Formats: sequence, C-alpha cells, structure tokens
Amino acid sequence: MSSASIIRDSSLAPSGADKIAWVWNNMPLLRAVCADFEKDRPLTGLKVALSVHLEAKTACLCRTLAAGGAEVFATGSNPLSTQDDVAAELARLGVHVYATHGCSQEEYDLYIRKVIEPGPDIIVDDGGDIVQMIRTRFPELEKNVIGGCEETTTGIARLRKLERNGALHFPMIAVNDADCKHLFDNRYGTGQSVFDGIDRTTNLIVAGKKVVVAGYGWCGKGVSMRAKGLGARVIVTEVDPVKALEAHMDGFTVMSMDEAAEQGDLFITVTGNCKVITEEHFLKMKNGAILCNAGHFDVEVDTACLNRIAAEQKQMKPNIRGYLLPNGTWIYLLAEGRLVNLAAGDGHPAEIMDMSFAIQALSCSYLAGHRGMLEPRLIPVPREIDNAVASKKLETLGIRIDALTPEQREYIGL
Repeated sequence: MSSASIIRDSSLAPSGADKIAWVWNNMPLLRAVCADFEKDRPLTGLKVALSVHLEAKTACLCRTLAAGGAEVFATGSNPLSTQDDVAAELARLGVHVYATHGCSQEEYDLYIRKVIEPGPDIIVDDGGDIVQMIRTRFPELEKNVIGGCEETTTGIARLRKLERNGALHFPMIAVNDADCKHLFDNRYGTGQSVFDGIDRTTNLIVAGKKVVVAGYGWCGKGVSMRAKGLGARVIVTEVDPVKALEAHMDGFTVMSMDEAAEQGDLFITVTGNCKVITEEHFLKMKNGAILCNAGHFDVEVDTACLNRIAAEQKQMKPNIRGYLLPNGTWIYLLAEGRLVNLAAGDGHPAEIMDMSFAIQALSCSYLAGHRGMLEPRLIPVPREIDNAVASKKLETLGIRIDALTPEQREYIGL
C-alpha cells in the first residue's frame, strides 16, 4: 500500500479486488488500451492527478494509467460515491489514494489538495474541482501542467467560463463532448444508472407515476427515455426553447417547474445548474413526492432551503430523508441531493464506462505526446480517438460495418 494514502480501512482491499476484477472482465476496450500502454509506456515519468467517482470502474482507469508509466494520485469527486473497499485495493496496488466514503467538506478539500501537492503533469477531472483548486490555491503549479481531461457537462461549463475570462492556463480536453462519451455515457449510462439508484433505494414502482425530468440535455434524454420505458408518464421542464421543443416532439409533456411541481410523483434534476427546485416548488408538491439529483453537484435541489423550512426531518431508511413542510405534507430527498446513481448506486454500467475511460486514457496519452504543442484552451477530443474507440467497441460486439470505396470517397470530397 502507498504510505501516502488516506483510506478508511486497508483490510477492505479483498472486497475491492473482487469488484475491480468483475468490471475489468467487462471492459474490453480499456483492457486493450492497457495492453498497449504496458508496451508503449506513453506516460512514463508523469504524475497524473485524478478526481473521479472512486469506484471499481475508475479503479480500472487508474490501473490503465499506471500501466502507461504514470504515477497516479487519486481521489473521489463526490463524498458519497467513494467505495472504501475499492480505495483500499487501489492503495494496495500502489496508487496514491486519498478518499473515504461520507467524508466532510473539509476532508474532501484536503483530499483534492493531496493529489495536487506533488505537482501534476496531467489532470483527469470530473466536475472541475482539481482545476479550480490549482487555479485558486496553487497557481505556481499551473506552468508545469501539460494538460488535462474533463469528464462532465458541469466541468466543461466551468472550463468554458475560465476560458472566456482568460483564466485557463493549460489545455483541457473536453472528454464529455466526445461522441463516444455524451451519446452513450450521458444518455444510456445515466438513463440506466439513475433508475438503478432510485429503485434500490426506494423499492417503489416507476410504472404509472408522473416522473418530472428537469433538463433535456443528453442526460435528460436518457433519463426520460428510461422513465418512459419503465411505464412512467414523463414531464420535462426546460429553459432552452429548442430542447423543450425537442422533448415535445419526442412525445413528452413539457411544462414549467411551477406547473410540474403540483403533478409530479418523482422529480429528477439533470441540468448542471443550481436551485432548479426551490421553496416555491416544494410547497406545491404532493404529499409523498420524491426528489433526487442526477446532475453533478448537490445544488439543483435547494437542500439548504429544505433544511430551513422543514418543521420536522426524519431519516426513513438509508439515502432517504423525509421533510415535513409547513403545509403538512411530507416530501422525500434521496442521497442528500447528490448524484443518485453514484451516491445510492454503483454508477454507470461497466460497458458504458469502458468507452468513456478508454477516451480518457487515450486523451492522456495524446496530451503527453503533444507536450508544449497545444494552446491553453478547451480542446475537443481528436476525431481519431473517437473513431478508434467506436470501431473497437463494434469489434467487441461482433458488429461489422461497411467502408467507403475509393470512388465513394472521391465523390464526397474525402
């Protein structure tokens, strides 16, 4: 075990090893990348600072980066998504791990600081916390950062704001915007894992309920699709008129949150913004309404307001907290308003994260191979990485596709 690690209990490592072995067997793309990394060692001598939900699939990404020659410093990106047994096994394997399930905000900040202090060459971020802390507390380290990768919609939004303000001082690859990320991870991964988390937590049926989905981006599309497939009557709320129209054309009922608050049985926020469901909405809700978040941070449902206005609170069961409102109704919040699919579940399916983490690993290799050649801005995933991941995924599925003939390539100007 790395002597520098901060974990809950090293004796939990065998359980973590079993979890990692299970997902590793279901991640053929990452296994292939790992084999190439072991041979080519593209990250030799580099320090990678990683802040991603610390569970078994992320452990496989850490394993791959280490196989490429990197010294990996890892922490979680959500206090409730860290799995202590996985963290213990990663530490046993030699990764520097700073993560404990249910850590306080002070501990969470400490763990982020611990992965930064050695002076990272490459960053793998999930929500932008590493970049934010480097920029505000360790600006002297920015000049040594080759670049980084951002996994989430929320993180990309934070990076775009920095870029607009001239405050992004090293290149960051927008992994979230890769086709093999948002088309599959955000849509199919979020769609399935959100209901995995809800179902295992509540043990309630979805069919027949009115499910309100706040936000119709790629994650919102996936959640709405899965809710419909489970038999729910789906209501979508949006602030973007084009996305609202798209949701309508896709067959969903579209209305404002003010209207939806009175009708919904289950509310799922996937906007990446703050205060999407607030006091005015809480007070309109049915007795027994359930709320949860599938965006990144715990700010979409205004939990501070709930704590302030509730006449009584009660922990109903793990990851379900009840709030008695001044009007006499009870509403229930899942997983403290944090990511329900990770705080109350195991996150996206292994086959989905296989694609996303293959892109992450290959993007890290790309950064290492282009050191000093990239501008300090947000850059797209190179198309050849996206295509390589998609082609390899098809191969693992046993699917063959056609190829353009020379005549066809000439006809369309390639």
